[in-house]
Amino acid sequence: MKKWFKRMFISLGFGFLTLISLNIWILVSTSDQIFKEDNLPPAQKVGLVLGTSRFTTTGVKNEFFEERMNAAAKLYERGIIVHILVSGDNRSIYYNEPRDMLNALRERGIPQSAITLDYAGLRTLDSIVRCERIFGQTSFIIISQEFHLYRALFIANYYGLKSYGFILKSSKLSVPTKVRIRELIARVLAVLDLYLWNKKPEIMDELSPI
Repeated sequence: MKKWFKRMFISLGFGFLTLISLNIWILVSTSDQIFKEDNLPPAQKVGLVLGTSRFTTTGVKNEFFEERMNAAAKLYERGIIVHILVSGDNRSIYYNEPRDMLNALRERGIPQSAITLDYAGLRTLDSIVRCERIFGQTSFIIISQEFHLYRALFIANYYGLKSYGFILKSSKLSVPTKVRIRELIARVLAVLDLYLWNKKPEIMDELSPI
């Protein structure tokens, strides 16, 4: 019994150290790629907006979604980007992240001609890889929340892409504890996807350059 408990304790300790170490690696290696309003990123042709639901499970407005739309619109209005690629999940006729993002951006005055929809951005990795291999972009700005950008930029760096992250300086959104924990785990899984499991996007279409 003591040996079993000792093994379990060592395994848990090793797992915790691995989780912390990989998270530190991701944060340290990408932190200088994140820009805010007072320090805008270098101008790029495309801004990649990572998808999230427009409404929460309780039916109220998702502030993470609204903030991403505001950030994308701001970059476009300031001429930092000239085109917006919205990439997200399109799992059913009732749930369509790219369509919701298109509608939200149009509400903010962005012309539809400046927006491309990627309906197969099922995961962050899928969105990043498809941005290059389907839409022909090797240099772009990623738009999401800061806690998410570290992982997205890490994936882009792995594939040798020149990417920058952008968040609104005025953001005062609090990140729920469960989201923070989920992201800690997601970063570890991202490392495993890239370096161990060699995960690829679930859907790959024909090249369609922006």
